[in-house]
Amino acid sequence: MSALPGALDVALLVVTAAAGEARSGCLVGFATQCSLEPERFLVCLSRANRTYEVAREATTLGVHVLGDGQVELARWFGGTTDDRVDKLAAVDWRPGDGGAPLLVACAAWSEMRILEQLPLGDHVGFVVEPAASGAGDHRGILRLSDVGPLAPGHPGDDPPREHRPRGGACPPGRAPTA
Repeated sequence: MSALPGALDVALLVVTAAAGEARSGCLVGFATQCSLEPERFLVCLSRANRTYEVAREATTLGVHVLGDGQVELARWFGGTTDDRVDKLAAVDWRPGDGGAPLLVACAAWSEMRILEQLPLGDHVGFVVEPAASGAGDHRGILRLSDVGPLAPGHPGDDPPREHRPRGGACPPGRAPTA
């Protein structure tokens, strides 16, 4: 494995999605701006993650920047699987205008419209554009180095969930809220 991933001290993001009655959220380490004009972002979700399963049917994603000191919230969304626990039932959130669950406790949030899904190895990249955004009541940015090693809520050897094209664009307990 390359030394590069360990050298990047990425901001930790929580991504949420809802489709029909299903809702889910997970910690994401792979996300970046991918266009200035128009403003676009790329958010990558593991095919083994339940949030991916919900997001592939959603129209929007909630993207949340965690603030300083939100280590337990990062561990909750990063180390617990929605296959067994409804992570959103344990935190305060509200529905966004597009339906994505928006966390009350975060440094900043954006509800993003899903434009395209791209297969990227064991992850799927969601190209999104901002629809609404705001600031939360936490300051600073929580980074990977602030949390230390995280074990994923799903084992790395979980089989990928089936990927179905969307619009023909793509082939095959209570957690602290402070």
